[in-house]
Amino acid sequence: QVQLEESGGGLVQAGGSLRLSCAASRGISSINRMGWYRQAPGNQRELVATVTSEGATNYATSVKGRFTIARDNAKNTVYLQMNSLKPEDTAVYYCNVNQRTWYRTHDYWGQGTQVTVSS
Repeated sequence: QVQLEESGGGLVQAGGSLRLSCAASRGISSINRMGWYRQAPGNQRELVATVTSEGATNYATSVKGRFTIARDNAKNTVYLQMNSLKPEDTAVYYCNVNQRTWYRTHDYWGQGTQVTVSS
């Protein structure tokens, strides 16, 4: 079952742009936080950006000023606009959705989408 569907990855040259999208299925309700993480080969998965249901955002220092995260609550979708891409941005990007209710908290993860930036 595909609960988070990611799209928008690809190959770009340094300085280019990409826009990632992640759509959560209607079966996922009570979404608290949505965000993006990335993992390069041999590295640990790291936070890229998150956005709360109230609209508060958080960015990794390495992407601040270049990336913008946004969400459409009506569509259960989160986006990541990536500008001024650098080779060090190359990684698999994973969508994350944090579901929080009064009785449980659960994290959902997308399948990952490859972003490759050439120099």
